[in-house]
Amino acid sequence: MSRLKVFAAGAALALGLTTALTAPAQAADPLKMGFVYIGPTGDHGWTYSHDVARKKVESDMAGKVATTYVENVPETADAERVFRDLAQKGYKVVIGTSFGYMNQMEKVARAFPNTVFMHATGYKTAKNLGVYDVRTYEGAYMLGVVAGKMTKNGKLGVVGSIPIPEVIRNINAFTIGARSVNPNATTRVIWVNSWFDPGKEREAALALIAQGADVLMQNTDSPAVVQAAQEKGVYAFGWDSDMSKFGGKAHLAASVLNWSVVYDKVAEDVIAGKWKSGDTWAGVKDSAVNIEAFGPSVPADVKKLAEERRDAIKAGKLHPFAGPLKDQAGKEFLPAGKTMADADLKKFNFYVAGVEGSIPK
Repeated sequence: MSRLKVFAAGAALALGLTTALTAPAQAADPLKMGFVYIGPTGDHGWTYSHDVARKKVESDMAGKVATTYVENVPETADAERVFRDLAQKGYKVVIGTSFGYMNQMEKVARAFPNTVFMHATGYKTAKNLGVYDVRTYEGAYMLGVVAGKMTKNGKLGVVGSIPIPEVIRNINAFTIGARSVNPNATTRVIWVNSWFDPGKEREAALALIAQGADVLMQNTDSPAVVQAAQEKGVYAFGWDSDMSKFGGKAHLAASVLNWSVVYDKVAEDVIAGKWKSGDTWAGVKDSAVNIEAFGPSVPADVKKLAEERRDAIKAGKLHPFAGPLKDQAGKEFLPAGKTMADADLKKFNFYVAGVEGSIPK
């Protein structure tokens, strides 16, 4: 069983939730927020980025918020048990940080109508259940721009986690970014069917390198891909956080996530009695996604180009999924002058031109 750590921030103030979600906070205790993680907090990757944000919420709202977390919770009945336990212990906000928690969280939310539940990357909502995400595809696009400039042979590789729209969208954005500066670049994907499995991630990275890929991206949580790239003398990227310390020569840059943009707002709204269920999708313009930690091998002009693309996204002048775009078979699915709607981005189930292979069924 995962360990439970509680971090109480400062003296109690007159804050909390009444039985009605929309009523102002009246209780004397800090708002209690519980976070449930798919992997270990560690010092890298997806779970680490959420935990950094959890700590920042406590710092930003000292004395008003107290948090706890449970790590290494699988996407099984264990998740339901953990959600239920937190709600029973009086945590008025319960946050699940993995797509596979969705059905379990929906079930528990029905049993605790006066608790706010927030689910990352999902799509099911209720009066007391909201969903949220960050636009990781924007980070993937920026990494793709760097990859397209840094590859010597035009062969890119991605270690994919689980073939759901979120991950497919990132692979496509990475490829679009690369082909925007290197039209002949191609991407090959190996799926490991896990969010965190260093052994499988390493094997997949080595297989991609053996197939000729000289720049790797990942949608997995360990630094195994960066470590394999360092060992074999190719390039890779940090995903969700800076991973340069695991392979300084290989690490080109990192797509870094800032979840505190979401968590601060949730805490503030609950305390003020104005939280409402909805779908939050924060991106570069909200400072929730950034490209950082450029490695020493990245030329100044490539770094400048990536940052210019970031700034254009932030200003609303560039969208990674802007037409004309074709699918893997060469059929246009987005005409010139159009950008892909969020609703369509959230159900991506095909590869764009430039991605090789097929999506597992």
